[in-house]
Amino acid sequence: MRSFTPLEAALGVALVGSILAATVPTFVRNVHASRLVEPVDGLNRIATRATWLAAGHAAEFAYPESVGLTPAEVPKGVSVTDPPGTWDHPTWRRLQFQWTVDHAYSFAFESEAKPGVAVFRAFAHGDLDGDGLFSTFEIRGSTRDGGEPVTSPVSIYRELE
Repeated sequence: MRSFTPLEAALGVALVGSILAATVPTFVRNVHASRLVEPVDGLNRIATRATWLAAGHAAEFAYPESVGLTPAEVPKGVSVTDPPGTWDHPTWRRLQFQWTVDHAYSFAFESEAKPGVAVFRAFAHGDLDGDGLFSTFEIRGSTRDGGEPVTSPVSIYRELE
């Protein structure tokens, strides 16, 4: 077996470097995007159902009652499968929301009704690297008596913390 000449070695390094330069950023973008799917999809599902429930109802009855973080403890750097009953709170049932597969975020729903107006806030907390700092994704919505429900876009704080 013969050894590579300096020119062949340089060409090999350049070729491998070019391949890595083209593939690594795409891989990183895909990993980054996959970590955003769970909270964004979950919050959009919650907001869609909450908006559907509010349509045509008086504001004081528009949204389900508040429910705290579910699961109560934010998974720390791992995906979890919830034990049976985790998503049995009446609010999650009304919103038809639960996770039946592994997930890395905890979700909460807060609502408040005043005469003529009701608002909700749904958020997801994740601790993707287990360091105790949360990624937070949030969506808000509101409705007024006689009006159509509206929602805001998902806002993100520390998306990959």
